[in-house]
Order: sequence, then C-alpha cells, then structure tokens
Amino acid sequence: QVRVVESGGGLVQPGGSLRLSCVVSGGGFSSSVITWYRQVPGKEREFVATATRDGNIAHYGGFVKDRFTISRDNAKNTAYLQMDNLKVEDTAVYYCKSYLPPNVYWGQGTQVTVSS
Repeated sequence: QVRVVESGGGLVQPGGSLRLSCVVSGGGFSSSVITWYRQVPGKEREFVATATRDGNIAHYGGFVKDRFTISRDNAKNTAYLQMDNLKVEDTAVYYCKSYLPPNVYWGQGTQVTVSS
C-alpha cells in the first residue's frame, strides 16, 4: 500500500527558507510523478511544482518566480521542495501528490506559516 508523508513545515520569518520532504513508501516511487500543491482555507488547492521521474525537468507555478526548487532522490523514495525568500502569502498547507498511473496518492499535508 502506497503511503505519502510530508514533513518540514513550520513557522519562518519573511525572507527565510524551509525545505519540505515527501516520503513515498509502498513501492513505485521512481516511476511516479511527484507534484507539490498548497492550499489556504477557503481557496482551491494551488499547483506549486512538479518534476519528471528523473528529476531533470521541473515546472513551477507562476507565483514561484525562482524562489522554490523541486528535487527528488529516487534512492531514498523522497522528493523535496526547497523554498527560499518566503513571503507571508506563501502561508498554506503544502501537499505532496504521487501519481503512479492509474493511481493518485496524497499526503496529509504540512503547514507552512510565514510571519514576522
């Protein structure tokens, strides 16, 4: 059974950095497409970043503007989201999605709060 677990969220000041991790257990990680989303209460879930299975090609949401970097370590079944120069408006619950056709698996999310 596939399980997705995010970690690394927390409270950070504006301009600070966080690195989120997404561990996918249960097999198939290297064949899955990992995508990060975020959501704030009352709003729809928003696309943040995704990368190809080998991690060589990445795509980002328009708001990222070179502040975030998605990566993955297939040997550790782990994907990462490095977030730099964080802004107050980046405050949200960040979710990791593993897409292993035809199945989609979501984690429970990790809270990121950017505040002074």
